[in-house]
Amino acid sequence: MGQGLSCGRRHENGLFFSALQNEDVESVRAMVETDSSILHHTTDHQRSTVLHVAAANGQIDILSMLLGRNANPDILNRHNQTPLMLAAMSGRVDCVLKLIEAGANILMFDSKHRRTCLHYAAYYGHSDCLQAILSAAHTTPVSDSWGFARFVNIRDGDGSTPLHLASRQNQPQCVRILLINGALVCVSTCSCPGSSPLHLAARGGSLDCVRELLAWGADRFQFDSYGRIPFKVALKHKHQACAALLNPSSPEPLVWPSPLKLIIELDPDAKVLLEKALMDANMKREKAILMEKFITPPCPLKSDAHIDAYDDNDLASEDIDTELCCICFEQMCNIEAQPCGHRMCAHCTLTLCCHKKPNPTTACPTAPVCPFCRSSIAQLLAAEVKSNDFVDQEISPLKLKGLRTSNFNEENSSLKSLSAMFGKLSEQNPGKCV
Repeated sequence: MGQGLSCGRRHENGLFFSALQNEDVESVRAMVETDSSILHHTTDHQRSTVLHVAAANGQIDILSMLLGRNANPDILNRHNQTPLMLAAMSGRVDCVLKLIEAGANILMFDSKHRRTCLHYAAYYGHSDCLQAILSAAHTTPVSDSWGFARFVNIRDGDGSTPLHLASRQNQPQCVRILLINGALVCVSTCSCPGSSPLHLAARGGSLDCVRELLAWGADRFQFDSYGRIPFKVALKHKHQACAALLNPSSPEPLVWPSPLKLIIELDPDAKVLLEKALMDANMKREKAILMEKFITPPCPLKSDAHIDAYDDNDLASEDIDTELCCICFEQMCNIEAQPCGHRMCAHCTLTLCCHKKPNPTTACPTAPVCPFCRSSIAQLLAAEVKSNDFVDQEISPLKLKGLRTSNFNEENSSLKSLSAMFGKLSEQNPGKCV
């Protein structure tokens, strides 16, 4: 009799998970209404419940229906993994959001790797899930029990933070999100002997991750447990491009000044401008390093010519009457310092704030001062670009720029010819003053 009951239950279980796999919401609802204990039935191997299966496969309708019937959002499978962990692994952001809304605990660890849902989102490179979990970490329960900074830098069973995992798995978008949210860029892990995120990015040959980490102040001279700097790790694994950027003898990159409050809490438009300026400056540095390391072409590369042409067209699209920066006289004034109101370009603003790497051992540095009036800068805003209403609309900015460039070249050539003529006259009549 016991065997018959067991077979009957196994058959019922099979029908239930078959309906779940086929996303038959009505059949699943009918079975749950008939016997609510079916929510606790599990698969044979992983012992995953219906909530685990729905979350892992992105079956949001079934998941919502089950959670609406007070299903436990933190129910565990064989490895003590929650449905939220499986949704983060699979990149099912809608399921992640639904589970968090239903009260799923983001602080739980599994028994397989002692990882949280944040670790899994970073490891598998699901940046949207990562951002959703980090947003949930700002809630009161997390702040009261752990604190946001501790959660972002939580370690798994091997001593790896989410930033370590994202750097090791070549997930630059996740690396960026974690750094923006306060991940420690120079922390060492217990596994991969004492490696920092930069060591792990160098080991995997991820140029994008190396760029992000360097821009946030990663130390190129940090040693792992074997006394190796990231440059040596990149050389060992034959990642020559990464090694060129990590070479201690190469120029230092421009670093995002993360300790400065006025930079962290920037106006969104100003932040975009400064981030682009930072990226452009470091890309120029990187191009120079890589060209010197690997190639010495007699003429510009096609890719470089394309980039230069793009930059020219981008500048040509600007109004010719746009106010130029009074510091460099090259870029347009697009950043305004508050409260003084003086303007400068994003590149000069970055140079002002990022002239050297922040020292983590010292206190928070003082705010930079305006180079024009020497008053402290309290805030940086995106400046409003003033257009010239008197410019003929039929003439494109590109044509105007060409005319301006050609006029400048003509004047320059005329000056050169005059200088040459004066030089000849002075040679012919050395005793006379022309």
